[in-house]
Amino acid sequence: MREALTPAQVQSAEKTLAAGTWAITAGAVLFSVLTVTPLVERVTPADWTWTAPILPLVVDAAVVIVVRLDATVARLGGQSGRWPAVLRWMTGLMTLLLNIGDSALKHDFVGVAVHSVAPLLLIVTAEAGLAYRRAIGRALERIERSRAAEQEAREQREHEQRERERREREQHEQSAREHAERLERERAEREAAERAAEREHAARLERERLDREAEMRREQRDYEDRVRREQQERDEALRREQQEQQERSRRERAERDTTPHPVLAPGGPVEPEGVNTDDRVPNVSLNSGELVFRKMAEADARSYIRSFPEGSKSVRELAHETGWSVGWVATRIQEARDKNTTGVGEPAGAVV
Repeated sequence: MREALTPAQVQSAEKTLAAGTWAITAGAVLFSVLTVTPLVERVTPADWTWTAPILPLVVDAAVVIVVRLDATVARLGGQSGRWPAVLRWMTGLMTLLLNIGDSALKHDFVGVAVHSVAPLLLIVTAEAGLAYRRAIGRALERIERSRAAEQEAREQREHEQRERERREREQHEQSAREHAERLERERAEREAAERAAEREHAARLERERLDREAEMRREQRDYEDRVRREQQERDEALRREQQEQQERSRRERAERDTTPHPVLAPGGPVEPEGVNTDDRVPNVSLNSGELVFRKMAEADARSYIRSFPEGSKSVRELAHETGWSVGWVATRIQEARDKNTTGVGEPAGAVV
């Protein structure tokens, strides 16, 4: 794998090539002036011998122009065409012929070889330098394209990275929003469920309260109906007993009226005839405790109710024993229970 050169390294190589090319060109020009001038002096009139260095200078100037412009065109990556190539080869051949001309006229082949070195080196250096510059230009262009591609790829990666980070950030924000919305929705549902449960609990308590009140009213009505029936039965029994007693009294009076009175002995005690002495007739008093319904005073009834543990007697039994209504007894039991509790929660109903 070839090691990639940096543009600085390529430019350094190009500078080395330029410096070497100009050094060879300068040496070849100087050598050509020194070699060609004696030849031109021999073929020039004596009065014009001072013009002998002009010809090699003109040819060498053309060489300098060709070398310089070829380097510039190659650096720009262009093609100079056919005429610059003709000029390059023509100046090279002219330099070669002028340098070996004097030795060739003298049939000095060694001198021809020696004097052909500088022109040939100049020609080959010009062609090689042109090729080198074109190759260096292509290399620089390739490096620039590579650098541009790398820069574009890096920018593309950075852009993709930014886009990926932006998408991840948006996804994170979206997830956070959805999470917050889900929590808010769950909180709202939980609060709604709690409110519904509270409403249901309140409605259940209200229904139970109404049921208790209805049960207490029903028990009160049953108790009053029972007391009224018992009172009616007692009144009826008392009425029948009074009628029977009156009937017995009438029969006894009638019997006494029809029975002769006995003669009492003188000085003997007269035993009074008893009333209601018949063993079959009970001596029932109208104020008998079994037939008379007594009602306790309120303070006595309260004390009597509190004297029994809760649940030991039913509301009906306490109402019957105190003579008060079932509702009043149930209310007193509830008051006693409230005094013994903290007052929190629903009070339980009285045992019926």
